[in-house]
Amino acid sequence: MAGCYTTSLPCRNYSSPFFLTVPDFISHTLSFCKRNTRFVDWIALGAALMLCGLGLVTMSSFTHNNPFFVRQSAWIIFGVIVFFVASTVDWRFLRRSGVAVGIYAALIIPLVGLLVLGRAVKGAKSWFVLGGLGIEPVEFAKLALIIVLAKYFSRRHIEIRNIRHIFVSGIYTLIVFVLVALQPDFGGAIIVFLIWLSMVLFSGMSRKHLIAVVLLGAVAFTGLWFFGFHAYHRERILTFINPAGNIHGAGYNAYQSMIAVGSGQVFGKGIGYGTQSKLRFLPEYQTDFIFAAFSEEWGFIGILIAFTLYGIVFIRIGRSAMRGASNFEVFFAWGVLSYFLAHFMLHVGISMGILPVTGTTIPFMSYGGSHLVSEFLALGIISGQRRYARAAPRETLQKEFSGGYDKVE
Repeated sequence: MAGCYTTSLPCRNYSSPFFLTVPDFISHTLSFCKRNTRFVDWIALGAALMLCGLGLVTMSSFTHNNPFFVRQSAWIIFGVIVFFVASTVDWRFLRRSGVAVGIYAALIIPLVGLLVLGRAVKGAKSWFVLGGLGIEPVEFAKLALIIVLAKYFSRRHIEIRNIRHIFVSGIYTLIVFVLVALQPDFGGAIIVFLIWLSMVLFSGMSRKHLIAVVLLGAVAFTGLWFFGFHAYHRERILTFINPAGNIHGAGYNAYQSMIAVGSGQVFGKGIGYGTQSKLRFLPEYQTDFIFAAFSEEWGFIGILIAFTLYGIVFIRIGRSAMRGASNFEVFFAWGVLSYFLAHFMLHVGISMGILPVTGTTIPFMSYGGSHLVSEFLALGIISGQRRYARAAPRETLQKEFSGGYDKVE
């Protein structure tokens, strides 16, 4: 018998993937990695990982035996895995309305559940605790909001001057905003609003509608001041107006943060020598005030390094937006850029005492798994979209406005 010699064992088909030799397995693995990582934005990923490293170094210098360094290292590894998995996916299925709205609805449910089942941490029901891990659903809800708004504006941005589209997109945002504000998470609610506002402005809102939105926001803020804000929210805003008015009360956090940033001067106090963080004058130094702790130890030079790395990430996302295969990819990348920028500006502004303390993280540097995984996921989706950037034929662009993506092809 040709091919099989006298043996009682069946012949193996070595062309089958189940019987690859070690060299063949390595060759196939390298080929798969090369094929699927070809369009990965290594520059953005490298800058993000360097920011993670700066956060880790700052956390490790607080005490010799703290759990933050080890836990954050594990979250970073997991986040990078999520990034590479996301970068291999063809994300064009997100263009379908049913998919975008389904993801949005699926991630709204946990926000509703938090109000009933969530664990209150320092007065806010922002976390689910599963198996010893804290999960913050709002971080993933922000991505879901970006997806549904990107889908909505991708087909209607040419009609955005019709105020009806502003109200409809505003309803999607208002649902998330209210659920986050009721936790209460004032900082998260502001981020949600800024994502929507940025995407509406990018889509081409008219000047008169912008004025109307500002006036509506002023009315909403007045209502929240009297009926929505808790007493400590009002104290924080008043402290922002006059930081020195209550240093030992509501103004304590802002005051200590400003001391930390200012005391770093040009070259910083050195890694591990930040007195504000090491002696625990800075509250929540690993999350809400990590930029202040970093600035104290690294000084102005360190701030320039961090700002440069953030600038690289923002510019790379902006370039991906300009090269989007369709309007959906353009709006999604812009939404992610708005998401990162809002967190960055609020966190830095709070640390420097130019914005009221709202408790927000800074991308990639702050301690925490939920926000870190969602950030790497967002970058991974953009990398996945780069695989088919600038490849949209004329009929694809026509489908953008005809609703053809919602039909099974």
